[in-house]
Amino acid sequence: MDENKKIIRTGLVVLFILIVAFAAYYFFTAGNEKTGAVPASTLSPQKLPEEAAGKESKDVAALAVELDKSDPTVRDLAAELSTNPTFALWIKSKGLVRKFVAAVDNIANGQSPSPQADFFVPAGKFKTIVRNGQTYLDPSSFERYNIVADVFDSLSTSGCARLYAGSRMLLQQAYRELGYPREDFHKTLFRAVVEILKTPLVEEPIPLEMRVASYAMADPKLEELSPAQKHLLRMGPENVQLIQAKLREVAMAIGFSENQLPRQIIFTPEKKK
Repeated sequence: MDENKKIIRTGLVVLFILIVAFAAYYFFTAGNEKTGAVPASTLSPQKLPEEAAGKESKDVAALAVELDKSDPTVRDLAAELSTNPTFALWIKSKGLVRKFVAAVDNIANGQSPSPQADFFVPAGKFKTIVRNGQTYLDPSSFERYNIVADVFDSLSTSGCARLYAGSRMLLQQAYRELGYPREDFHKTLFRAVVEILKTPLVEEPIPLEMRVASYAMADPKLEELSPAQKHLLRMGPENVQLIQAKLREVAMAIGFSENQLPRQIIFTPEKKK
């Protein structure tokens, strides 16, 4: 982990802000299931229901704008979703549709979408603390991402859902440009949401260990998580809960079945013998 680069330009914010901007429903708290730590590679794959793959609101007309010229239209519609001044600054980023699609594609494949995160730089620096000779991720670092939760809370539910429905054709066009001429972006969005929902909730301090020039998570099961999932963990357990709950409701709002989404996992470190 190159913390000074990857944390400061955490690409997950693209997914969390723009999915909400295009598709959000309202926040609700998902039920917790306490289990042992389960890395993403061991979880059973989630299948996308065919009826959900093509589900789209018939009451919302597609945006009549070219992809290359879509920023002003998308930005104006998104601006109506929230009066939060931070959100207004974030949507000034150029290439909104293309960046959203590229970020979703990266996360669906477990990769960091940091190249798309040109609008969010959290205050402060990555911090560690040492307790009884063990280095941990400093919980005070989590506060840098609280603004994300504030923006989430400010967004209009119905407005976000309508904007996603109206943008489906633009999103699909941008997805084809990435080299997927026959694949459905809606399914890729599903895989990205599942990737985030499979990230375990770590309520205890996360131990780190130094490897060459950067830190890694000392617990091998956490270190085995995808880059996208590890970026989410570094935002702190409260933000993880908020984001996962929001994404779960988003997925259900745009047509995915609740029983197709992974249940929340609370990480329980194995006790040393």
